[in-house]
Amino acid sequence: MAVVDSRHRRSQSDMKPFRLCPFWLSGGQTTSSSSSTQNLRSQSNRHVDGSQPRPKTVSSVARSLLPPRRRLRLDPAKKLYFPYEPGKQVRSAIRLKNTSRSHVAFKFQTTAPKSCYMRPPGGILAPGESLIATVFRFVEPPENNEKHLERHLDSKKVKFKIMSLKVKGGTDYVPELFDEQKDDVAVERILRVVFLDVARPSPALEKLKQQLAEAEAALEVRKKPPPAELGPRVVGEGLVIDEWKERREKYLARQQVEAVDSM
Repeated sequence: MAVVDSRHRRSQSDMKPFRLCPFWLSGGQTTSSSSSTQNLRSQSNRHVDGSQPRPKTVSSVARSLLPPRRRLRLDPAKKLYFPYEPGKQVRSAIRLKNTSRSHVAFKFQTTAPKSCYMRPPGGILAPGESLIATVFRFVEPPENNEKHLERHLDSKKVKFKIMSLKVKGGTDYVPELFDEQKDDVAVERILRVVFLDVARPSPALEKLKQQLAEAEAALEVRKKPPPAELGPRVVGEGLVIDEWKERREKYLARQQVEAVDSM
């Protein structure tokens, strides 16, 4: 019996390696392993073929987080300086330059349209072209002689926004451009109002006076018509056509001719 038990144990030990061999596994287990292998291969093939969307690269993500590139360079860049003269209409000035490679339309907006207006309120700049715009506003007189408090509160309330829009060369400026292409409109800057004490000389006040003088000189140049101009005369920024004045002059001349004929 001892010999038989030893042979039985030896036969069981000899069969253990065959039980661990994968070829002796059941049919269901073999099918599951082969299907998982096929799934891995198909997933790898899909990644190679590019049928699935590729993950965003670091550069594309960083580019999306960056602010949009500005088309205009402003001077001053963030503030509009006004002389503080309560009860009067005061002026500020800002220079706009097109730093892009295309024509750019610009437009001003303000939170106080009843007491503020811009000249020009909008226009189109060619690549590299610049102009100085003048901003007018009425300064409310302070109450109870609270000069400094009123100046501080008033500067907090009023803000100006400059918007830009890329346009084709030869496009005529109309404010409706910004409504028709509102998805392409960019906000260049929201300018905060800063009041300057006219009794205290400062570099900001001197720069404002210089820019206002340049704006007036540029306006006088734009008022002068070119020598060979045809058609109606354009006044100022090219936004207002002075047809009423021409019609009135023609009407008065016609009245004078009729008066002479009747005599």
